[in-house]
Amino acid sequence: MNATNANEGQFKGRVMVTGAQLVSEAMQLLADHRLDPIFAPAYSTPSDLAAMARSNQVDAILVRQGSIDRSVIAASPRLKVIAKHGSGVDNIDLTAATEFGVPVLRALAANAQSVAELAISLSVSLMKDVLFLDSQVKAGDWPKTKYVGRDLAGAVFGIVGFGEIGQRAASLARGLGMTVIAYDPFAADTPEIKVSRNLGEVLKAADVVSLHCPLIPQTHHLINAERLSLMKPDAFLVNTARGAVVDEVALIAALRAKTIAGAALDSFEEEPPAKDSQLWSLPNLIATPHVGGASRSALRNMAVQSATHIIGVLEGRGFDARALANTNLTVAA
Repeated sequence: MNATNANEGQFKGRVMVTGAQLVSEAMQLLADHRLDPIFAPAYSTPSDLAAMARSNQVDAILVRQGSIDRSVIAASPRLKVIAKHGSGVDNIDLTAATEFGVPVLRALAANAQSVAELAISLSVSLMKDVLFLDSQVKAGDWPKTKYVGRDLAGAVFGIVGFGEIGQRAASLARGLGMTVIAYDPFAADTPEIKVSRNLGEVLKAADVVSLHCPLIPQTHHLINAERLSLMKPDAFLVNTARGAVVDEVALIAALRAKTIAGAALDSFEEEPPAKDSQLWSLPNLIATPHVGGASRSALRNMAVQSATHIIGVLEGRGFDARALANTNLTVAA
């Protein structure tokens, strides 16, 4: 049901934002539609978020960090919509949201280019031994006479998860002269790439395995000890997807034993990871703090899409069905 302009002028509500300040364009959108943002500290506990949602009787939640569990969703009877500042919704209880009739809406492809660029940057850093060479030179060594590097051109870039981000990473890798192969149980072939339905086939052939799949029950610890053992000993693993797609215990063991040559992680099973994590003792690991989607354009796109989703639902105009994460929700889009 569409709201009239008069109703829009009278509308006012509260949006709980779980994380840092939004870009100015999104803040202005909320202000123009008389929505007050209430900011929760990044990585607040569910009990803290539930208390904030309850005390402020929020109409919407814009999710950046933190877990949105049943207690948070149930806290405010006014809650009408949850918008994710990104595409991954593993930190939102979709079952509870569906039971409460609350649509969970993702920012479609808003950060795809940014994440793909980081995946390629990490891949290049691993293959070109950037961290190793940097540490050697800074320590006073000069390994020029004994160093022999790898070629990117002709190397096999293996993609696990061939959605929007995976396809953009494929395009960038091909631009570097790499041969791209991909695994996805559902995605269609493209004119350049025939998508395999056999994960082991891709793991065995790739020089770099780049993860771009969502975290769902079927992909939890998708990369485990058995699958790491399929990779070539001089191959690298790059994860810019979700941390729990990789069994970190198995990865630590593989990196220590040099079953694989190295890895780069932008996401972790626990975020932020423990300061004494065993990962930090590994010289063949690159770590970044889940910033794949943190470029200027991505932050703007995610925030504006999220704000637009919230405004559309609260003002009665519905939402783009393609953005709906809890697809079994029975409401009119």
